[in-house]
Amino acid sequence: MKILLLTQWFDPEPTFKGLAFAKELQRQGHEVEVLTGFPNYPGGKIYDGYKLKLYQREQIDGISILRVVLYPNHDNSALKRIFNYISFAFMAMLFGIFATKKADIIYAYHPPLTVGIAAVFIKFFRRIPIVYDIQDMWPDTLKATGMLNNQRLLNIIGSVCQLVYKFVDHIVVLCPGFKKILIERAVPESKVSVIYNWCDEEALTKTQPLKLEYQQLMQDKFNIVFAGNIGKAQALDKILDVAKDIEEMKGIQFVFVGGGTETERLKLRLNNENINNVTFIPRMPMSEVGGILNYASLLLVHLKKDPLFEITVPSKTQAYMAIGKPLLMAVAGDAADIVKLAECGRMAVSEDKDSIKAAILDIYKLSAIERHQLGLNARNFYNEKLSLKIGVQQFVKIFERVKND
Repeated sequence: MKILLLTQWFDPEPTFKGLAFAKELQRQGHEVEVLTGFPNYPGGKIYDGYKLKLYQREQIDGISILRVVLYPNHDNSALKRIFNYISFAFMAMLFGIFATKKADIIYAYHPPLTVGIAAVFIKFFRRIPIVYDIQDMWPDTLKATGMLNNQRLLNIIGSVCQLVYKFVDHIVVLCPGFKKILIERAVPESKVSVIYNWCDEEALTKTQPLKLEYQQLMQDKFNIVFAGNIGKAQALDKILDVAKDIEEMKGIQFVFVGGGTETERLKLRLNNENINNVTFIPRMPMSEVGGILNYASLLLVHLKKDPLFEITVPSKTQAYMAIGKPLLMAVAGDAADIVKLAECGRMAVSEDKDSIKAAILDIYKLSAIERHQLGLNARNFYNEKLSLKIGVQQFVKIFERVKND
């Protein structure tokens, strides 16, 4: 098959369905072309080695990539973020209609919603069916994360989502909860499939040696590691509260790896409240994050308490499981169900200090052999149910079915 991957974000940006997805499709015998933007996420600045221009064609590991101009931005301004989304969608629509090869299938990655709109226009002009991969449930996520609170605008976005759902040929979601919501919103059940995300396996398997300063930081400690975006949705104030509560237990420390809109405020809180068992490590490539995860004793997933987050699986879950370490899942619903099914850790109530603290101490008191078994369970479950190879095989079956309908 000839597959057009339409996504606003692509390598070298951090993305769930980027180069690894394209290469695995190619490895399984398919021709792939990528239509994307110039790399600027998450910092909002064009990456070194790239210069913003109307378009650029390149090859990465044998994958043909067409990059189109956009307004680079990813800050807290909703207006600027919207302009970033619209600028890419408009240019992707034009280049998708006039400058890409004829494909059998359009794979469109959501978010943002504007990618779905662009895909629909390309479909109508070029008669190519669309498989729409929903990673965030809009407008629900916009409201839950605080990005947008205007109810009228949220309603408009919801209506546009419904139109996109109508015109795409099949929808893939990352968890059963998303499928349930779509069915409640009148999307036919037969039009929706669940394919769990995988992680960046190549980066994890090519982990770079951990810097000496981080080795010394984490050596001979029970390290509770949180890796990823540090924003409002992660609600990490409660984790700092837990850290304060167990500060007298000198063997335990919290390590936050990454960055985001809340990083500086949380660091300020550390200083103001003299919290000494929490360390922030700046954002780093996944190949380096793997080194941190290898030193972890317990890997933490935490999101603020919101009904939306109970029907999603945070993306870090798969990387945590693949690395083979125990998990503390402080998110209810689908994500907790995976940890329970895999028997690879403990669950806690989101934003509940006592619940999180109890789960941490429960894991802490286990023997090294028991913790190792939890990690082994995590890795085995990932390999059998969530891996890149398994996920791409599921996508290909859907692509073939949609193509032949």
